[in-house]
Amino acid sequence: MSYGVAAALQAAIYERLASDAALGALVGGAIHDAVPKGRAPDLYVTLGPEEVRERGDISGAGAEHRVTVSVVSEAAGFLAAKQAAGAVSDALDGAALGLARGRLVALNFVRARAIRTGAGQRRRIDLTFRARVDDGA
Repeated sequence: MSYGVAAALQAAIYERLASDAALGALVGGAIHDAVPKGRAPDLYVTLGPEEVRERGDISGAGAEHRVTVSVVSEAAGFLAAKQAAGAVSDALDGAALGLARGRLVALNFVRARAIRTGAGQRRRIDLTFRARVDDGA
């Protein structure tokens, strides 16, 4: 197994989301690596938890990353969050991202979960993607 590609994968995902015009039209530059400090924007995207499993083979080291990207909204309903989540999914599902280390074999949408948080005042949609990487380092 190799966890060596994790930072490169995260950077590529962030860059794809930050440069996506459709997502930018919805959230502006509110794409973060962590929950924003202080007063958060009313609608933002954050890179979330990641689970990694060994997926190397005879050809070399590799891993399967289950990456969560969250959309958080203060709007009264889920519409704004779902629109932004759709843009996140469109930007990442099947994307051919270049990595600074290793190689992305595939990036696919796995599931989404929409919930209310903060006494029901906040909406959050957690999107999970499966990234299969080879580490040719």
